[in-house]
Amino acid sequence: MIAPAAAAFVAGAWLLQQQADLPAGQALLALAFAAVLAAAAAWALVRRSPRADAQASAAMPRAAQILVVGAALALGFAYAGGRAHLRLADALAFADEGRDVVVVGVIDSLPAQLDRGQRFEFKVERVETDGVRVPARLALAWYGAGASVLPAERWRFTVRLRRPHGNFNPGGFDLEAWMLERGLRASGYVRTGGRAEAPQRLAAQVADAGANVDRARHRLRAALQQHLAGERYGGVLIALVLGDQRAIAEPDWQLFKATGIAHLVSISGLHVTMIAALLALAAAAAWRRSARLLRLAPVQSAAALAGMTAAFAYCLLAGWGVPAQRTFFMLAVVALAMLARLPLAPALTLALAAAVVTLLDPWASSAPGFWLSFGAVAAIFLAMRGREAPMGWRQRLAVATHVQLAVTVALVPLTIALFQHVSLVSPLANAVAIPVVSLAVTPLALLGALFVLLPAPLDALAVVCLGLGHLLFAWLAAALHWAAGYAWAAVSLPAPPPWALVFAAAGVLWLLAPRGWPLRWLGAVWLLPLAVWPPARPAPGELWVTALDVGQGAAVLLETRERVLLYDTGPRYGGQADAGGRVILPYLRWRGIDRIDLIVVSHLDSDHSGGAESLLRALPGTPVATSIDPTHPMLGAAGSISRCAAGEPLAAAADGLELRFLHPPLADYERRRPSNAMSCVLLARFGEHRILLAGDIDAQQEAELLARAELPALTLLAAPHHGSRHSSSPALIAAAQPRWVLFQAGYRNRFGHPDPQVLARYAAAGAVALRSDHHGALQWRLRAGGAGLGPPRASRQVDRRYWHNQPARAALDPEHPAHRRPEAADLDAAPPPADPPFALGP
Repeated sequence: MIAPAAAAFVAGAWLLQQQADLPAGQALLALAFAAVLAAAAAWALVRRSPRADAQASAAMPRAAQILVVGAALALGFAYAGGRAHLRLADALAFADEGRDVVVVGVIDSLPAQLDRGQRFEFKVERVETDGVRVPARLALAWYGAGASVLPAERWRFTVRLRRPHGNFNPGGFDLEAWMLERGLRASGYVRTGGRAEAPQRLAAQVADAGANVDRARHRLRAALQQHLAGERYGGVLIALVLGDQRAIAEPDWQLFKATGIAHLVSISGLHVTMIAALLALAAAAAWRRSARLLRLAPVQSAAALAGMTAAFAYCLLAGWGVPAQRTFFMLAVVALAMLARLPLAPALTLALAAAVVTLLDPWASSAPGFWLSFGAVAAIFLAMRGREAPMGWRQRLAVATHVQLAVTVALVPLTIALFQHVSLVSPLANAVAIPVVSLAVTPLALLGALFVLLPAPLDALAVVCLGLGHLLFAWLAAALHWAAGYAWAAVSLPAPPPWALVFAAAGVLWLLAPRGWPLRWLGAVWLLPLAVWPPARPAPGELWVTALDVGQGAAVLLETRERVLLYDTGPRYGGQADAGGRVILPYLRWRGIDRIDLIVVSHLDSDHSGGAESLLRALPGTPVATSIDPTHPMLGAAGSISRCAAGEPLAAAADGLELRFLHPPLADYERRRPSNAMSCVLLARFGEHRILLAGDIDAQQEAELLARAELPALTLLAAPHHGSRHSSSPALIAAAQPRWVLFQAGYRNRFGHPDPQVLARYAAAGAVALRSDHHGALQWRLRAGGAGLGPPRASRQVDRRYWHNQPARAALDPEHPAHRRPEAADLDAAPPPADPPFALGP
């Protein structure tokens, strides 16, 4: 009964994470009290049950079983809710966003190097600004040439903070959930200009255990970077030692994902388990050779302790992050069972490990790694059930092949549900990569990390170990490139409906049933809905307009039954990250869209064109219409490239959708005009609906546009220049009379977009304003006849969870601090306008 109760506790915590609003504390206390009463009632039933024979005495009445499972479920829900209340109470008020706040604290993470600064986590010790409550841990960035911090240093900073807020798109990465789990309840940047005091280091090193572990990791990373400088896969070896994946190039990530081995290029549960197993085997072998040691403790106990010590040390080296903790505590349950001589069944082992992980981290069940880790281990248990330990190499190879296939099949439903991507070469790639990376490259990298800190001449051994590890991985990467070169190597599938996942789980259990189970191949039939379920598409006579939340930038998708057009590609976030790879492509995969008929890149500004190169690399040959020079490198993978010119219709129009550019005129290409003034302005006609996508034109270009053509009344207007005060002139608003006006802007962006006066202008004209920073991704579903036009789907409201920031609720009037413009003197010290959705994430 322990396993079902542990599983129910985990399920209760998972149910809490699905809530849009956090239940009140009194309700959670009442639920916890009810759980205690149910457990007491179950105990009473067990005490009163008849015990006629040994079998009856070992059984628990069915009613008692139901009460125990129900009590565990309620307790998990209440416990997770209580922890959530405590975590959310450590919050930054809306009114304190954007204020100059002086804080003193400790650098509490391994700093990440940015293009022009550093990013790090900061543990606050005291706040020196009166009247402001600052969360205990912050995610900070320090921009500028002088930005240089080390873990365990104490600093005094003037910072500007904001509440946790990430880009919010269906199928996208949830930065706010990631920050909640890590206890980061605000983010911001260090102020160095204007009236702010200069940053001051108060202590070079403080007595903080966690921060000093990161200090040692920083020293080790610097030594590894020096030894691996110039090596193609040096970032992979550093990731295997320290869990720091930031040095892995984006093309390499694409290769690892395409071949299904991305889990191997980080400190994964597999690596921790392998290192623990190697140390346990070595300890057991040494223990058996000493009669004195055997008198102290049995071999099994020594091996368990050695394995756990190795696992703990490796997890500390990884920074003791949530995935590392999850793996360690899973192994700890097994090790403690071995020490206590408890013959735990596989189901009980898994359930207890999951319950322990959930007890320590109630948000673990909302992370993909939780389900992938436990799903893989469960598949291994199922595959090995009823099989004897193999003796010869042929039998071991056969068992290893069977286990690899079982894990691959078992994780297919989860992989499709979580990532909408399946690698068909993954079984073969993992069959080679797992032993190479886990048993050769990772141990060599760890040995190199050990030797790199030793004095000469012992540090020469680091060159040998790291060089051999890099050579082995380079050979593996060459083989992976060959495997990924086939067109069928990987497939993308749309996110399946929940019922299809239930069917697929049943199919996996059927396929992995023990030998002798009748018609096991029928389990594959239950997996078919994952592959054949059609993606959502507009019905005939429908147009879907989706404004993605890309931060300070623009990306709007127009879809009919047969055609897909993308207007602008969002911003570049810095380094190799951009909206094309981090927002738009994941959304397309989630929707099951595998092609775009036309990409319009309105102009060269990076907040509109930043994602073009990533998109075109993923979808080569896609036609492009733009005002950018056709020879620009970002357009190298495009198909046909045409200039947008006022008055010209687009060939991509179909299914009742008519597309025509209103700006710029051809003559403007002969003039030297600013990039914004060359924005491609697109008018879409669909039945009675008119949609205008205006790029970054200002009032002057708006007047020119109105002088050239009569503007029809609009269903939707994408506000020019994100709602800048230099655009959205009264003349444009009066001519357009939009029903809806869209502002795509970054949350609390440094430009103050949209401007309060612009918002007031649209409100006076009767337009309903919607903002991507307040509402997340927005989707309008328009019918050609105009019937049934309702409000758009706002992702931040419809898909919200209790931890998501809701600025639209707090900013109901233009005077709210959320609309406050930054001071002009502070703009030089502000961070870049684009705030990357993965800036703090994995």
